[in-house]
Amino acid sequence: MFGVNFLKGEILINSVGTDGPIKVLLVDDQPLLRMGFRLILEGEDDMQVVGEASNGIEALRAVEGLQPDVVLMDVRMPLMDGIEATGKISASPSEARVIILTTFDLDEYAFAGLQAGASAFLLKDVAPSDLVHAVRLVASGDAVVAPRVTQRLLENFVRNSPPRQNLHPDPLLEELTPRELEVAQCIAQGLSNAEIAHALFLSEATVKTHVRRILTKLHLRDRVQVVVYAYETGMVVPSNPDY
Repeated sequence: MFGVNFLKGEILINSVGTDGPIKVLLVDDQPLLRMGFRLILEGEDDMQVVGEASNGIEALRAVEGLQPDVVLMDVRMPLMDGIEATGKISASPSEARVIILTTFDLDEYAFAGLQAGASAFLLKDVAPSDLVHAVRLVASGDAVVAPRVTQRLLENFVRNSPPRQNLHPDPLLEELTPRELEVAQCIAQGLSNAEIAHALFLSEATVKTHVRRILTKLHLRDRVQVVVYAYETGMVVPSNPDY
């Protein structure tokens, strides 16, 4: 399945030190689903479920009060849905990273969640081992979770969307050096650091430096967001000419 296979794809982690276990907030209007995720995550020595919420409004309060590292966010909930809540969390001072939970791997909600600032998405029937792996990756800060999958998701979305017209380059792109722009375009194509290094005749350490600078200059949280940004701003053109 698409939403699970992203964990089997190309993964790069620049681990960051953490004090104590990874703090996880569960957000879903189905108590049984929250219970299932809690049982899985609390079976890991390096994870702690610090709270639960049944809608987006409760999630925002919990993020502010509990300061989780990772939020598992359902999409369809009463009062405030997961997409709106994700956008508000991403725009807040919180360092929490969001994993969107979806029922279908190619639906519009997965795209909307990434567009709102989520770092990844998972199918609700994800295997326990993949759920744990995803939480660890996203909590690592610089985790890259198969940008190729994000690219495929976005291309599917673009294919089924009205033609984009009059896209203007983001002024922030002018802050990038020519080399950084090249690296950003490679990221948007789903290339790993090793592949970028090979394509541009750079060391992986140099690529990592460029990636960090790109994220800082474009005010993006991670490489998945670079792919979203590239499609939103027209920095890359979908490969299928019929788009």
